[in-house]
Amino acid sequence: MRAAPGRAGDARRRRIGLLGGSFNPAHAGHAHVARTALRALRLHQVWLMVSPGNPLKPAAGMAPFAQRLASAARQADGVRVIATDIEARLGSRHTHRTLGLLARRFRRARFVLILGADNLLQLPRWRRWREVAARADLAVLPRPGYSRAALHGRAAVALRARRRRPGALLAGPGPCWSFVPAAERAISASAIRAAAQQ
Repeated sequence: MRAAPGRAGDARRRRIGLLGGSFNPAHAGHAHVARTALRALRLHQVWLMVSPGNPLKPAAGMAPFAQRLASAARQADGVRVIATDIEARLGSRHTHRTLGLLARRFRRARFVLILGADNLLQLPRWRRWREVAARADLAVLPRPGYSRAALHGRAAVALRARRRRPGALLAGPGPCWSFVPAAERAISASAIRAAAQQ
């Protein structure tokens, strides 16, 4: 298991994708999203950023942090896709704060927040969501049952002037956002937990 780099010099001139979540547990769908973003956006790395506690999710049924981090590490390769506890080490549970802290630590990195379409749809529920969109590029990948609604939702409408095609997402000064076409995977952590209980 490998943590994210600890010094500013480690991420200089690097394009880093941030795939955050509870990873309760991490699964092949997360690995698919990470690999798709790596290829489509020509990223140097994707960090599977395990949340110490998602403010929008109940604590009931949440596996211990170490267990969730270990599940993310099993989906990572340790080189291009890295499971990291950096959000816990930074003491942050809110994305806007995490992005600010990462920007100060890795001053020459360009971060891309990787979201499923379901997260774009609920983005206005996040604390200081407009600040999130102003701090990092957003790469939105399809999610079964959510993509159409997300692309017509409040966040997409509010940010429509900053939408770019995937190949142009990191070409300009940013931050911008893009919808990245990809094969949809119906697998979910909740389905895995339900199957395990049965």
